[in-house]
Amino acid sequence: MEKTRWQLIVGAGLVISSAVFYVLHYLIFRDPHHIFIYLIGDVAFVFIEVLLVTLIIHELLNQREKRTRFEKLNMVIGIFFSEAGTKLLNFLSARDPHLRRIPEELLLKNGWAEKNVSRLGEQLHRYDFGLEIQNEDLSQLKVLLRDKKDFLLRLLENPNILEHESFTEALRAVFHLAEELDYREDIERLPNSDRTHLAGNMKRAYRFLAYQWLFYMGYLKSNHPYLFHLAMRMNPFDRNASTIVKES
Repeated sequence: MEKTRWQLIVGAGLVISSAVFYVLHYLIFRDPHHIFIYLIGDVAFVFIEVLLVTLIIHELLNQREKRTRFEKLNMVIGIFFSEAGTKLLNFLSARDPHLRRIPEELLLKNGWAEKNVSRLGEQLHRYDFGLEIQNEDLSQLKVLLRDKKDFLLRLLENPNILEHESFTEALRAVFHLAEELDYREDIERLPNSDRTHLAGNMKRAYRFLAYQWLFYMGYLKSNHPYLFHLAMRMNPFDRNASTIVKES
């Protein structure tokens, strides 16, 4: 309210100042014709100025700002996969009994391009993402996510990710899985109901992570091919790639 009042006062002051100078100009030169020529000319140019500043320059600046936010967001996504996402995908895909049925193009071999992302996303939508998990696997996953829980929480607090709804959902799915596992103390002696519930949480996290990894790979291929090459050496859906990383 105080800010609006201040703006009204300033606006009124500027209008009054302009009127005073127009009156002063008339009193000195006694030439209203000259005053109206410049007044109408200035008013006419206001519409061109609005076009240039509001519609063109503002739009260019807005597009630049969007690109900057997009780059920052993908930096955050890249940090997530470097610190936790790729390790978690490796863990889950290694326990996927139907991994061979996953689209072969997801191995992202030569000739793959960002334009393939949407089509691969549709193929992933039809994939089951089933998992076969043993008690010892749950214990390992609990330790893995517990070590990354603070990191995941800091990412959730990052305002940049709010603009990326699907990545936010993936992050929430992983964080929820971490909380579910951390809540259960004796992870190796769970009733069947708990195991079924955890299996559902793991499947949801697996699905979300796979989608995000695919779209992030498309971004890397188009914008940072050297990072894409490194990511392919750690492709969680390529058993040979994972073997190379472990042996190196």
